[in-house]
Amino acid sequence: MAVGPPLELEELERLVTSGHVDTVLVVWTDPGGRLQGERVHARHFSSQVLANGLNLEPGRADPSAAALSAPSGALVLRPDPGTLRPAPWLAGSVMVQGNLFRADGLPVRTAPRQVLAAQVKEAADLGVVPAGSIALQFSVFDATYAAAAERGWTGLPGGAQTGGIGSTNVDEDLLRDLRQTAYNAGLTVQSSYGTGVPGQHDMSFAPDDLIRAADNQVVFRTAATELAHRHDKALTFMARYDDRPGNGARLSMSLRGLDGSFVFNDTANQDFSDGRSAVFRSFVAGVLATLRDFTLLYAPTVNSYKRFRRDSSAPTAITWGEGGPASALRVAGRGETLRVQNRVPGADVNPYLALAGMLAGGLYGIRAGLPLEQPLIGDSRAPGLARVPASLGAARETFAGSDLARNAFGEDVVATVLRSADAELDAFESSVTDWERRRGFEMQ
Repeated sequence: MAVGPPLELEELERLVTSGHVDTVLVVWTDPGGRLQGERVHARHFSSQVLANGLNLEPGRADPSAAALSAPSGALVLRPDPGTLRPAPWLAGSVMVQGNLFRADGLPVRTAPRQVLAAQVKEAADLGVVPAGSIALQFSVFDATYAAAAERGWTGLPGGAQTGGIGSTNVDEDLLRDLRQTAYNAGLTVQSSYGTGVPGQHDMSFAPDDLIRAADNQVVFRTAATELAHRHDKALTFMARYDDRPGNGARLSMSLRGLDGSFVFNDTANQDFSDGRSAVFRSFVAGVLATLRDFTLLYAPTVNSYKRFRRDSSAPTAITWGEGGPASALRVAGRGETLRVQNRVPGADVNPYLALAGMLAGGLYGIRAGLPLEQPLIGDSRAPGLARVPASLGAARETFAGSDLARNAFGEDVVATVLRSADAELDAFESSVTDWERRRGFEMQ
């Protein structure tokens, strides 16, 4: 795992003095998973913002900040120096992520990064330290974002046919730029490959501590959009763009003890077991037991559920397995590579909230000593299997009525997540779609 920030403060001062850096993006991630914040002159950042934070004006540039604010509306964004990184996709710029505080100094518990930090603290109180990674799929199109907008974001020419590694060469200039830019920004890309769906690519990252893994994902998505623009292409992290299989995300997680020992591995009984500890089994059982209640954290948009059609590769059955795409949870690796993958989320997920949900589920399983059921063997589309909610409305109602969610996150976090879902549903239900126009325009 990575140690220390991608960019030290001393190096930042040298870059500013030499004239290579003049701008610091001071950012946070809103409930929708988008970066918000302001651009600050590097000298002002070093002399004022680093120590005192950045005062936000709710409702002006950051409407989501207003939704999270104290009654007074005042918010302060305090930079986390450990997140300082180059922003090589922007000239003369670096980026730092931060945490939201109220004017009275209290943290904004409902901000996504704080929600995940609270679960990481819960894990530490239980004697374990989580690590994880996120692999993302995205779709690349041979059209600029401006051209996509002119066409109403429909019927876009696809990218690589992805029938083999050679066929992805049509997008390789962009993909190579993505991999190298990610590395220069402090991320470690393990690999990228074409999925077999035209224009769709899969990119995986090295494991890290959970907060840094989430930080890295929102940075990557921001950089990817900018780089696609520079290559005269467009890409999307939509869970499903059209009738083809959608863009998924794989959340992988494992636990170590406070002493660094790998608690998922049962070394004492290696000769008499499959090498998986009781902690591992209860952790997986807990994630499984909370999948339905926490689906709103894994699938936060109306479009998320378009990916859940029965004949797609997106798993909806609340089962676990040891290989293949059949189950919502997949167990992979052996020894110190043993981990559990959550395959429910789409690429549109808020990584902080999704990782917080997965960790909270696993910790619930450990505390309750939940037994792990047998893995699924067979077709996950078979009737009779329990499934995650099939729509945003259903997931919202399930989350709203969940004692598990309230016990894990608190009433304030639950209320904030529900407000985000309500805003999404209101926006969708107020919109007239192309399907409605095609179906009803000439109706007599």
